[in-house]
Amino acid sequence: MPSRNGPQRQRPETGWRRYWPWALATAVLLVVALAMLRQPLAERLWPQARIERLLAEGDAALAAGRLDQADGRGARQKFEAAQALDSDRGEARAGLARVGEAALARARQATGAGRHAEARRWLQLATDLQVPRAQVEAAAARLRQAEVAGIDLPALQGRAEAVLAAGDAEAALPLYAQWLALAPGDTAALEGREDALSLLLERVPRALQAGDLAAATRWLALARRHDPGHPQLPALQADYSRALAARVVRAVAQQRAGRLEAAAAAFGQLHEVAPDDPAVVQGARRTALALAAEARRLAADYRFDAADRSLALARSLGAAAPEVDEAGRVLERARLSAARLGKAPAGASPAALRRALDGFEQAMRRGDWIEPPGASAYDRLRAAQALAPQDPAVRTAATRMRDAAAACVEQALRDNRLRTAQDCHDAWQALAPADPALAATRQRLAQRWLAVGEERLRAGELDVAMRALAAARGLDPATPGLDDFAARLERARAATP
Repeated sequence: MPSRNGPQRQRPETGWRRYWPWALATAVLLVVALAMLRQPLAERLWPQARIERLLAEGDAALAAGRLDQADGRGARQKFEAAQALDSDRGEARAGLARVGEAALARARQATGAGRHAEARRWLQLATDLQVPRAQVEAAAARLRQAEVAGIDLPALQGRAEAVLAAGDAEAALPLYAQWLALAPGDTAALEGREDALSLLLERVPRALQAGDLAAATRWLALARRHDPGHPQLPALQADYSRALAARVVRAVAQQRAGRLEAAAAAFGQLHEVAPDDPAVVQGARRTALALAAEARRLAADYRFDAADRSLALARSLGAAAPEVDEAGRVLERARLSAARLGKAPAGASPAALRRALDGFEQAMRRGDWIEPPGASAYDRLRAAQALAPQDPAVRTAATRMRDAAAACVEQALRDNRLRTAQDCHDAWQALAPADPALAATRQRLAQRWLAVGEERLRAGELDVAMRALAAARGLDPATPGLDDFAARLERARAATP
């Protein structure tokens, strides 16, 4: 019976009944998200989960016979990646040992089947993974015996003697090496190799006299490879070292005299023949730094074509110097700054100088040291320096920015803000590249980046670790532990799909 007050209104739902459809939908979405992200999330929150996964994948690859694969899916790559993430885990070392034993077994099988090249590859893998030396040498001896049985040794002997009689020592030496590999200690082979080496080494003094270091380098290296103890080598090596040192001295003199293009050409040639010689490496680096400094000066004067040539020469020397990279950034900023000014600085007015200094002040207040390009304090200051380098206000601004950048680096390091510290360091270096305090700061910053990389590698964040490695290497390639960290990171990345 209807109420006298009219039809009753339906009472709204209260409490949890009102919201239960939304709660149910949210719960379903959460369950789906957790199901999809459980592995990446687990590996991010618990790095040990990533190591366990790599160990399991290594075991699976070993069981499937994938011992060593360039695509990172081999058992070796998986166990090495696990070891890179945590070198204290014994399971990774044990896994690598099992891979080495499997490689040795395959080498024996390949030898028995007459697949000698394959057997050598597996023996090399067993050697790399430190299988006991006695076992590897025994397998190598069986391989040599199998190779001897399949080669016509008398025919090989005849070819070696004929090539030597024709005076071609470089072609004869590999033949004698093969002869000795099949018949170690053979007197005729040893005497023939000695004759070939003597013929080869007769060319070295003539090459040094003609200034042909490349030929002398090649022949000396070939002789050392076939007989490191040859009696003529020490004297010839001493002659070669003196000739190399004389060439370095001439190249250094050219660099110090400001003939940088000639010095770059000389060190480029020297780098091809002696890339690991300390004097060559140091001279090439100093020449690259001088060229980078010249590129910076030319960029400040808006002489962009000449700056490009100097920078290209610096890079051609292969010196991994932060100063060279910074010179490239300076050149690009100078181009942007010139485009913003809209005209060359030579006929600049006092108003243009005032605008540049005002822009410098505004960027300093914002903290925009070197970014954004064209509007940063550094770019505004460089524009002012190009307009009036000796103006007292310009010189004062340069001192202010250098001091502010140095203080910024220290504060950012204390606050553990490495990216800010990097930006301030770059500004400092751009303003005062010869400041002696920069070297120590650069080393500290590189070490901090390396520590971040180590932390991120253990957490499995390989991309972040790679960026930290690049930052540390760009600052100081000689940072202790850098090469070892890079190798472990590369192993971890190789095993990551």
